Amino acid sequence: MQEYFGLSYTSRCQFLEEIRQATESRMSPLKTEITDSRLKTRDAFDALYCKIVSYILQRSSVSSPADADSVNQAKAALQSVLPPAELAAFMALLKKDKEQQLDELTRIVAGICLFNKASVNEKCLHETFPVSFEGIENELSASRRLVGKYTTLLEELLEPDSRRVGRDVPVDLLKQALYNARQHEAFLKILLSNAHLCASCMGDLQTKLSAQTNLLKESVKAKRAVHSAKVFPLFKALADLWCGLREEAELLKVLHTIMLNLQPFTVAQAELFPAEYLDGLLEGSEVKTDQDRLSQPSDGQINLAEMTTCEWLPSETDASISDLSLQFNGFCGYTFVCRDGLLLPGNPKLGVLKHEWKFYAFSSREAALEFASRPDVFIAEVEERAKGSPE
Repeated sequence: MQEYFGLSYTSRCQFLEEIRQATESRMSPLKTEITDSRLKTRDAFDALYCKIVSYILQRSSVSSPADADSVNQAKAALQSVLPPAELAAFMALLKKDKEQQLDELTRIVAGICLFNKASVNEKCLHETFPVSFEGIENELSASRRLVGKYTTLLEELLEPDSRRVGRDVPVDLLKQALYNARQHEAFLKILLSNAHLCASCMGDLQTKLSAQTNLLKESVKAKRAVHSAKVFPLFKALADLWCGLREEAELLKVLHTIMLNLQPFTVAQAELFPAEYLDGLLEGSEVKTDQDRLSQPSDGQINLAEMTTCEWLPSETDASISDLSLQFNGFCGYTFVCRDGLLLPGNPKLGVLKHEWKFYAFSSREAALEFASRPDVFIAEVEERAKGSPE
C-alpha cells in the first residue's frame, strides 16, 4: 500500500499539471490534423471548419461534440469570430501561429457558448461538475472504526493481567493489521484533505463564474453591437474559469480513484480478522475511537518542575500547540515501546514535550514523564522497532 500510494500520489500542483498534460495529449492528434491540413476543395474547407468546432467542444468540455444542437451553437459562435471566408488566411499562418490562434479561438468560442447557456439557465453551469467526496469520507469512517476495534483489542491483549491470556488470538498478526489500518487511515486523511481543498476551490471558481457571467450580461445588455476588443477578453476569462472548474473536478475523480485502488491492500487483514470474529472477541468491551480517547478527561496536569531534562509546553498556556508538527505522526512513543508496539494517539491537550527542537505528544501523564526521563533512549527504541514494520 505504501509503495502504491507513493507512486500514485503527488502534490496538488503536480496533479493539476498532469491533468492539463493529459488533455493536451488527448487533443494533440486532432490539433495536428487541423494545423497540418492542405485544403484544395470547398468540401475540404467545410470539413476542416467542422473539425475546428469539434476540437473546441472537446478541448473545453462545454458540450458534447455528438450533440447536434451543441455543434450548431458552437459553429454559430465560431462564425462570429472566424468567418468561413477567413479560414484560408488562418491556414496560411505558420504552424506555431495556427496552434496559438486555435487555442485563442477555443477560449473565445467556449466563453460564448458558456454565456449563451448561462443566459438561458445559469444553474446548468454549476450543475455540470458536482462536488462530492462522500465516498472518501465513508471509507475514512470505516477505516477509523476498524482502527478502533484493533486498538481496543490489542490494548486488552497487551495488558499484563489481560483477561484474554490463553485465548488463541494472533497478537503479532493483529499488530500488523493495526499498522496497515493506520496507514490506510493516514492515506485517506490526505486524500480527504485534498478533496476538501478541491471543493473549496470549486466554490470560489463558481462564484467568480457567476460574477463574470453577470459582467458579460451588463456589457451586452440592450446593445445591438459590442466591439470585440471589449467582450472577447471577457469571454476568454469566462472560459478560463470553466477550465479551472473542469480541472478541479478531474482532480476529485483522481483522488476517488486512488481511494478505490487502496481497498485491495486491506483485504488480507479483512480475511484474517473478519468482522464477526472481531466483534466476538470484543464482546463486552468498549471500543474507543481516537476521538473518544482524545475527548476523555486527562489524568492530571504535569507540573513543570517535574520536567528537569526537557521543556514542557502546557496546552492551557500555549495556543499554538495544535499547529505543531508532532513526531511519530502524533502517536505516543512511550506506549509504542513499553506496550509491545501498541499505537495510541498522543493527546496534545495534556501538553507537548519539546526535545531538540522536536515535539512529542503522549497518551497519558505517566507516559510523558517516563519518556522525558530518557528521551533519547525511547526515541532510539521507537526507530529500531519501526524498522521491523515499514508501515
